[in-house]
Amino acid sequence: MPIEVFLADDHAVMRDGLRLLLEAHPDLRVVGEAATGREAVRQVSADCPDVLIMDIAMPDLNGIGATRQVRAQCPDTQVVMLSMYSTDEHIARAPGRRGWLCVERVSRRRCCRRCARGICWSAVL
Repeated sequence: MPIEVFLADDHAVMRDGLRLLLEAHPDLRVVGEAATGREAVRQVSADCPDVLIMDIAMPDLNGIGATRQVRAQCPDTQVVMLSMYSTDEHIARAPGRRGWLCVERVSRRRCCRRCARGICWSAVL
């Protein structure tokens, strides 16, 4: 059974790129996408996927606030924060997340697999 991944980023090109990279692996399946924080909360709360990749800078509701709401509705959904920031201060402001990806370089496949298993970590993309 593949790991279900939901993508939340306000940039369509980022969501498209992540989807293409993730779906190249048979054990990962992108089950939805959202361009705003509120849209992500609504969709993720309805389906509770295994992993949510959430951009920290989202319109309507930022990724930190959206993550809090998602974790309240779907405690088993593991959240990976996606950001251009990699400082400890930014990472500490994102409670409830299992991973932190800075958009420079990373193995997204490894990230989703670790988060689905409940392993907490951070990395630079």
